[in-house]
Amino acid sequence: MAKVKKRGNSYQIDYIDPHGKRVRKSFKKKREAEAELGKRVSLIAENRYLDVKKDYKTTLKELLEKYAENHRYQASYKTGKKAYLENFKKHFGEDTRLSNIKYVDLESYRNQVRLKPTHFHTIRKDASVNREMACLHHLFSKAVEWDMMEQNPFERGHCLLLKENNKRLRYLTEEEIRRLLDSCKGHIREIVECALNTGMRRGEILNLKWSQIRNGFIYLQKTKTNNARQIPINDDLQRLFEKIRTKKEKPKKKNIIGLDGKPVQNRSSKSEYVFNYHGRQVNEVKRSFKKALEDAGIEDCRFHDLRHTFASHMVMRGASIREVQEILGHKSLTMTVRYAHLSQEHKKKAVNLLNGLTAPTPENKPADYINPDMSQNVTFLEKIKKKRLENSLTS
Repeated sequence: MAKVKKRGNSYQIDYIDPHGKRVRKSFKKKREAEAELGKRVSLIAENRYLDVKKDYKTTLKELLEKYAENHRYQASYKTGKKAYLENFKKHFGEDTRLSNIKYVDLESYRNQVRLKPTHFHTIRKDASVNREMACLHHLFSKAVEWDMMEQNPFERGHCLLLKENNKRLRYLTEEEIRRLLDSCKGHIREIVECALNTGMRRGEILNLKWSQIRNGFIYLQKTKTNNARQIPINDDLQRLFEKIRTKKEKPKKKNIIGLDGKPVQNRSSKSEYVFNYHGRQVNEVKRSFKKALEDAGIEDCRFHDLRHTFASHMVMRGASIREVQEILGHKSLTMTVRYAHLSQEHKKKAVNLLNGLTAPTPENKPADYINPDMSQNVTFLEKIKKKRLENSLTS
C-alpha cells in the first residue's frame, strides 16, 4: 500500500509499481513527498506510470518486423541481414521483451557465433562475426531512434567487435601474371585481363555493360561505396574490348544443343553485357578461376587479389597514391596507403642505378681513397703509411 513515512529529517514515499517492484524515495519536505506519491498513484491508475519504459512492453518480434520493413531494400539485406535477423530470432526468442536483453547476453551471443562453423565447415573469421554483431548493434540503435526502447544495451559495456587482420596484400608478379593468363581458357581470360587493367571488383566486371564504355572511360554508377567513378581505358584494354565486340558481331555458326536436344539460338549479338557466355551474363567465375590458378601453379590467390595486383604494379611503375585511390574508388586515403611501401622500394632501386656517378676518377683520387679492388689497396696503403712516416720525421 502506498504511504509516506518520516525517516530522520526526511520523508519517504513507499509503494509497489505495476511490475511488482518496491519503490522508495526520500524528500526533504512532507508536502513534496505527498504530492509526488499522489502523482505516481494517479499515473498507475491511468496506466501511464512514468517508470513503465517502452522496452518493457516491446518484444523482439516487433522490432525485427519494423527493421525488415525499413531495410529490406538495402543491397546487404538479402545477402546478409535477412539471415542475421533469423539468427537473432532463434537465439533470443521472438517473444522476448527488449528490456530482458542485457549486455552479457550480447557478449554470449558473439562468443557463440565465433564457435559456430561456416557452411563449408571451416572456422568462422573475425570479419564474419563482426558483420553480424554490427547488424545487431544497428538493430538496437534503430529501436532507440524509433522510441521502442530507452537505451541500446551495447552502450552498457565495451565494444564487442573483434580486432580484424586486414593487412593481407597479395599481388601477382609479372611472371605469375603471364602464367595465369596462359592457363585461362575462354571467357575467364577476358575477365582476368579486365581485372588486371582496371582494378575493378568482381561484381563490377561481371555487371559491366557496353553502354558504360564510352569516350575512353568505363563509367561505374553502382559501386560498393555507392560513389560513381570513371576508370580510364588503356591500350591493352581497348584492344580487348575491340576483340570481344568483333566476336560478338560474328556469332559462331556451330549450333548449341540444349537440354531438350534441340539447337539453341546463339544470342551473343543480343547481350548487353560485355562478358557473356553464349549471350547469357556470366554470374560466377569461382570454379574457372580456381582451375586456372591450379594449372598455373599459383597458390594463395583470390580473385580480389587481381585488384591488389593492379594497384601494386601501378604504384611500382610510378603512379601516385592519390591517382590509385581515385581509380580504385577508396573513400579514404587510409585504404590506399598500404601500397605506399611498394613505391618506396621501387624508389630505392631506382636511386641505386646512380651508384658510381660521383665516384672519384683514377686521376683525381683523395689521399685516403680506398679502391674497391682489394688487391690494389695493399700497395696503396703502404704508400700512405710511408708518406705519414716521412711527415712525422721532418716535423
